Amino acid sequence: MALKLAFMGFRHGHIYDVYRKAKAHPDIEIVAACEEDAETRDQICNSGIADITHDSFEAMLDTDCDAVAVGDYYGKRGSILIESMKRGKHVIGDKPLCTSLDEFYEIEELSAERSLSVGCQLDMRCGGNFLKLRELIQNGDIGKIHAISFNGQHPLNYGSRPNWYFEEGKHGGTINDIGIHAIDFLPWATGLKFTTINAARNWNAFLPEVPFFLDSAQMMLTLENGCGVLGDVSYLTPTAAGYSLPQYWRTNVWGQNGMLETSATEEGVLMYRSEVKERQRIAPSEPKSGAYLDAFLKEINGETDLFLSTEEVLYAGRITLMIQKAADEGLTNVTVG
Repeated sequence: MALKLAFMGFRHGHIYDVYRKAKAHPDIEIVAACEEDAETRDQICNSGIADITHDSFEAMLDTDCDAVAVGDYYGKRGSILIESMKRGKHVIGDKPLCTSLDEFYEIEELSAERSLSVGCQLDMRCGGNFLKLRELIQNGDIGKIHAISFNGQHPLNYGSRPNWYFEEGKHGGTINDIGIHAIDFLPWATGLKFTTINAARNWNAFLPEVPFFLDSAQMMLTLENGCGVLGDVSYLTPTAAGYSLPQYWRTNVWGQNGMLETSATEEGVLMYRSEVKERQRIAPSEPKSGAYLDAFLKEINGETDLFLSTEEVLYAGRITLMIQKAADEGLTNVTVG
């Protein structure tokens, strides 16, 4: 029997990937789609990109659905997920799932108490380069991992990004917005969990006209084997370059016997071995587009060997919100439980 999926909110473009993949999936039936914002709703209806059936979330929840996909503005997502789960619905969202730890803990509790799956569009682990990077790490090609750096800088695109990004209370933080991809990927790739948030910082560098929007963010973290992690997820990329720069999600991994490097735009993975002078370029793995959605469906159907599980989604979300809090409050050496 097909999963009956309803969509709530289309305020960020990422949700359209979930919508398209769900529409094409043989085991998913889209039964409703709601957008409460009138301007966004008109744009969607005029473009034909989605079939809007409701303008009220409460009315949409009364439809016969098994799960709800959420793509509203970030600050609204937590309340939508919580209300959907209270009504017994599985949930899947674009990242981030919510913007506060209090909301997040309630989502965790509802998932555990009611055996509800929580999915998330964490598609960094779906890319061919990153799948190959994980394979090389897991195979021990460079030995014990000692240090990692990642650069997840994005273009700010002020003026073309949705206006709500720059309305107070709706965004929730640059680390929570962008950093969750790396916070999800690194434990999955290395098999190591985070133990310490050594430091984190966010500040306003590029947008003095919106002083509360902290467009730049960096972090220093520790994994359980002592591996140090440095990350930058700022909105610093030159606008015209967009997402084409070689630094886009550039990830470097240093191990006992060598180093690995790749990015979202690199041709495969570069490997430097301690005993070999020449670098080696290794072809990417086959991408797994939409694997996050397939995993969500499989988990609901009781399968356990999953590409991405509720447990992993919740872990990444919780750690990312803790890092965001450390940056917001100037906290250092926070132990991750």
